[in-house]
Amino acid sequence: VQLQASGGGLVQAGGSLKLSCSASRRTLKSYSMGWYRQAPGTQRELVAEITLAGTTYYSESVKGRFTISRDISENTLWLQMDSLKPEDTAVYYCNTSPRYGASLLRWGQGTLVTVSS
Repeated sequence: VQLQASGGGLVQAGGSLKLSCSASRRTLKSYSMGWYRQAPGTQRELVAEITLAGTTYYSESVKGRFTISRDISENTLWLQMDSLKPEDTAVYYCNTSPRYGASLLRWGQGTLVTVSS
C-alpha cells in the first residue's frame, strides 16, 4: 500500500492550498482516512478525518478552515486548506484514521506546506 501526498508549497498567510493523497481504491473503500501533519520539533498530529460514511472531523486548530474529502473513483484523498496561518507550516501526510481502531499503514511521502507571515 502506497500513500503519497502532494500539493504542498509556499503560500502567504491567508492563502489557500489543496493537498492530494494518492491511495489504492481498496484502501479508500476499507478505511476511514485522515490527514496528519508534523512541524519541526513536534509530534505528528491528526488534523482531519473522514469516515467511510463520509462524516468528517477536525482538530480545533483547523476547524472551519480545512476541508477533507475523498474521490474513490480517482483513488484520491483531498485536503482543502483555506485561511492558512504560519502555524500551519508542517509536512502533511495521509494515513488511516484511528477513530475505529484501524492500524496505521506504512507512512508514505509527505508534502511540505510553508506559510509565510
